[in-house]
Amino acid sequence: MAETTLDGLQMAEPAAPARGGELTVHALIAAAIVAAIMGSAYPYMVLKLGFGPNVSIVSAFFGFVILSVIAGKRYDRWQNNIVQTAGTAAAQTAFMCGILAAFDMLRASKIVVFHANPTPLQTFVWLTCASLLGVLLAAPLRRHFIVDEQLAFPDGMAAAETLMVLDPPKGLAKDDPAWLTARRAALVLGLGLAASALLMLLRNDAKIFDLIPEGWDPGALTIGAAGAGLVLATMGVGASYSLLSLGTGLLVGLRVNFWMLIGGVLGWIVFPLLLVQHGVLHDRPTRTAVLYWVMWPGIGMIMAGGIAALLLRWRLLVEAFRGMRGAGAGSDEFPLAWVLIGVGVLAAALCAVQYLIFGLPVWMTAIAIVLSVPLMLVGLRALGETNWGPIGALSNLSQALFAGIAPGNVLAGMLGNGATGTIAVTSEGLMQDYRAGYLIGSTPRSMTIAQLLATPIGAGALAIVYPALVKTYGIVGEHAGLAAPGARRTAGFAELLSGGADKLPTSALWAMLVFAVLGAIFAALEQKKAWKAWVPSPTGLSLGMLLPFAAVASLFVGGVGGAIWQRANPRSAAAYLIPLASGFIAGEAMIAVIVPVLLALHLGRG
Repeated sequence: MAETTLDGLQMAEPAAPARGGELTVHALIAAAIVAAIMGSAYPYMVLKLGFGPNVSIVSAFFGFVILSVIAGKRYDRWQNNIVQTAGTAAAQTAFMCGILAAFDMLRASKIVVFHANPTPLQTFVWLTCASLLGVLLAAPLRRHFIVDEQLAFPDGMAAAETLMVLDPPKGLAKDDPAWLTARRAALVLGLGLAASALLMLLRNDAKIFDLIPEGWDPGALTIGAAGAGLVLATMGVGASYSLLSLGTGLLVGLRVNFWMLIGGVLGWIVFPLLLVQHGVLHDRPTRTAVLYWVMWPGIGMIMAGGIAALLLRWRLLVEAFRGMRGAGAGSDEFPLAWVLIGVGVLAAALCAVQYLIFGLPVWMTAIAIVLSVPLMLVGLRALGETNWGPIGALSNLSQALFAGIAPGNVLAGMLGNGATGTIAVTSEGLMQDYRAGYLIGSTPRSMTIAQLLATPIGAGALAIVYPALVKTYGIVGEHAGLAAPGARRTAGFAELLSGGADKLPTSALWAMLVFAVLGAIFAALEQKKAWKAWVPSPTGLSLGMLLPFAAVASLFVGGVGGAIWQRANPRSAAAYLIPLASGFIAGEAMIAVIVPVLLALHLGRG
């Protein structure tokens, strides 16, 4: 049987393993080790480098190494899928770094008064409750997004390919075509990994060798009339030298990449120029000033398009929950009864934690939990189609909502962002792993158990590592060693909203309404298969406005390259495109995890 993926690519779907063959002692030991590694390394990467690629593939490689040592010949892909899932679950807790960093920035702010400063133990309890709640809320959605809708989740596809390359079919003769194809796929993956890792090490943003610039930009090129100009480089227009982005573009496909590029042109060239020419922004605005405006039409489109698509397919979502309702002791699925009980307990615990630690009224935490569900649904759809999770931007929406509910209450907005974002973002990496598990025949129930076991490990690692990083490198002030761009956006947004939601630009809210309507229309038109190829992708357009233009440009190059390859030589593309893309993704992601260790050992410029 074959699994059809983006643009007609096919990946074999092996038979499921014997029940009980995944959660072995060896797998659980390796899972705990990898969860501790990922939970410790990811916060530094998010704060220092400003991005956090999916670590499913990185976790799979760590799992392969550790399982090969402790399990030997008993190693297989299904055990490694458990380890990989645990590593991803632990890494996803790093979203809270952005909130804690924003706390530090707001305490130093001269615009607002802010005193929240949780201890490591309080952080651990707070983060564990929110992240575990996210795991349980995501579990019932697996069937809808992975089985029924067959969304791509490209990192999950790449992770599945990696798991299979690291565990080739046993008993095949060396002249067997299947063995030769697997061997060549492994070689292609290895070459892609080495090239991506080398390029990352040589780029100046890695802080190691500083031999290659991070990307290309048009320099001082300015568009617009005198007195109303826009410097393109200031808007991030250009292209990044990133094989991770190129590999992601190979997997995402040309259609979505094309509309992401259109969204990028609108968000970072057309809209800024119009805003300057009409006096909404001053001449030669900063990228941050443009982001505070352009994020609203982007969020409006992605929210409306995602919700419209879900409403139009409500029967599939209902069937997904019905399928879980009958899950019992012998089922592959995680039982829905366990989900409901766990969600109730953890929701109550999170309400209590935020009240006891921060003094936030219980009803506000309840609103944040409810709000996390639509954010999760929309974010997962965007991630499944484009490989980019927009939760970081979408969670700012909760800040705006709480500015309306509790004007001037900066803490309420920050906690609303932290709770909704942590719950929702937990689902992103986990759904990628569910996709990988589906492709190799893993048991969803075992994967969910691994996620639940690993999440507290990640929360504990973050609670210990974050204050140590801030003490060592600093996060406040012009000379802070940790850039934390996402946290600075959140803190700046909190300062902007400190006077209430009416501080938002009126023109941005009107643009949000227009793009929300367009997003709903495009999502409805996409439901017709005959029309889909010609209808603008609301997910692609909106993410193009929210993501850095340089990353979008590199994704587009990958999409074009993949389309040309499949047209010119469909046979080799079917065999080697996914392994090559997987290597590109894995190489940079692995180096991104290793770089903080090298910097800590003073082996770079950091």
